[in-house]
Amino acid sequence: MIAAIVTAEATALLAAAAWYGYELATGAPVLSFWGAVFTMALLLAFAAWLYAVGHFLFRGYRWTRAASLVAQLFVLTIGFPTLTGGLVWAGLAMLVPAVLVIVLLFDKRVVTYASMTGGSPPAV
Repeated sequence: MIAAIVTAEATALLAAAAWYGYELATGAPVLSFWGAVFTMALLLAFAAWLYAVGHFLFRGYRWTRAASLVAQLFVLTIGFPTLTGGLVWAGLAMLVPAVLVIVLLFDKRVVTYASMTGGSPPAV
């Protein structure tokens, strides 16, 4: 379930990057063109990172719990101001999955499942 939520967040970031790129290509006013390109590249990089986290979390790798937690903390830092800024539905769409993932990351079953270290098996 956590991997599905993280992958959905990555897809949302990819959609935001596509929308951002479309707005940039159609001539939306920006203060700095290269700053806008950097922001779009950052969205794409973070989406790719979240896809990798979701994939390897599904496979049970240990490092993905920390990566998922960091990603959810970033979402919380954007979700709270969005919610209090008047965009209630957008804020809730960010906060509810983030809180759910944070709670589930500390579940005993998730900790047990995500225990693979990624090293090769010991040689006999």
